[in-house]
Amino acid sequence: MPSPLSVWNTAPTSAPAQRADRYVSGSAAHPAKMLPQIAAHAITTYTRPGELVLDPMCGIGTTLVEAIRLGRHALGTEYEPRWADLARANVTHTLQATEGGSGQVACGDARHLTDLIDERHHGRIALVVTSPPYGNSVHGQVRSSRETGDRGVVKKDYRYSHDPSNLAHVSTEQLLDAFAGILTQCRLVLRPGGTVVVTTRPWREQGELIDLPSAVLAAGQAAGLTPTERCVALLAGIRNSRLIMRPSFFQMKNVRDARRQGIPLAVIQHEDVLVFTRPALTPMCPAGHTQLPNTPRCTTRGTRTPATGKTCRSRTCMPEGNRGER
Repeated sequence: MPSPLSVWNTAPTSAPAQRADRYVSGSAAHPAKMLPQIAAHAITTYTRPGELVLDPMCGIGTTLVEAIRLGRHALGTEYEPRWADLARANVTHTLQATEGGSGQVACGDARHLTDLIDERHHGRIALVVTSPPYGNSVHGQVRSSRETGDRGVVKKDYRYSHDPSNLAHVSTEQLLDAFAGILTQCRLVLRPGGTVVVTTRPWREQGELIDLPSAVLAAGQAAGLTPTERCVALLAGIRNSRLIMRPSFFQMKNVRDARRQGIPLAVIQHEDVLVFTRPALTPMCPAGHTQLPNTPRCTTRGTRTPATGKTCRSRTCMPEGNRGER
């Protein structure tokens, strides 16, 4: 049965208007900020006040800010120290302006999420909202010759960092392999029945379509998550039943250049939203191993869990020699 579809009206105003004075100075420099209304819609739809929301690749902390403003508790991890510091500043700024909610940011690689997040939160996360890095051709801001004193225009803020280990700079295959590992880590900290929302979009490299949404869907399934919805989050506004596009200068330029070369590129005015859940009836041993259905014990004692890097020592698990079919 196909997954249900829905459209999220998440761009009634522009991205700068949505951020306005809600984020600290310097936040606009991040090349791939999540639209605040996308995070807010996901949080409102899939959680209740007082519940715990996580973004394992939180950037400047958009998910955390919106979660706190909606009365939730927020956790974030971010690989780049620069953005982690900004996320902390945005969390502090938000806490000073609101009542209720809380937020914490850890700096580190989300592939080691279970080590970055306090164990007391494991199994308590109600919702994960995140987005993998993709196609820097859609990122960046423009400075005009009037601002720079140079001729033409200059593109800025289109790189996540200069660290070659950042997932924004690796091949698509490496990115997907790493993201599957991150989603596995998310499954380990989610509560049973918890939700994962991933926003992404396709792009083209040298004319070839990179269907990242479908690849992320497969990565989520490989991580042991169950796909439940595939939605559309609008990046365009709606006025008099018509879409009001808000593409960046470089998005328009890339589309025009591609069409001159005969490539059928179009301005993207939505994010694909993939929604997964952690199966509610999948018991796990203390080491994070999935137990066999209809049995009180899993069968992995003495073996190493790839997702956590830990060896199972639980007395409720049978040794490797007694492993059954999975």
